[in-house]
Amino acid sequence: MSFLCQKNSITMAYSHFNVFARPMVPPRAPTHGFAGTTPYGTPMDPNRIQAMIEAGLPGARAEVEGADGVHFEATVVASQFAGKLPLARHRLVYATLGELMGGAIHALALKTLTPEEAGNRE
Repeated sequence: MSFLCQKNSITMAYSHFNVFARPMVPPRAPTHGFAGTTPYGTPMDPNRIQAMIEAGLPGARAEVEGADGVHFEATVVASQFAGKLPLARHRLVYATLGELMGGAIHALALKTLTPEEAGNRE
């Protein structure tokens, strides 16, 4: 074993074996997307996601698309987004979906707008 010094860091060099070798581990079984199901048994429905968002953000309008049951895109227009940065807006939407995020909903691409911003886009 020897030590290499480079600009305030010390690295140990092991010359007798490869420290970057990965152990032999069998590949993981797929956790979603197989035969159109999620780990929870059935694919998510975009209409259900839309209803959850609109129930969690009163007065909001949501459009949700997603053909495979685990990856979705949503456009959400809500007055609650006024004065908030995009990250805070996304957190509000994620909060309406609770534990489904990262589980039955593997990915959700969001566009979040206030009613004024939505009006300017049209």
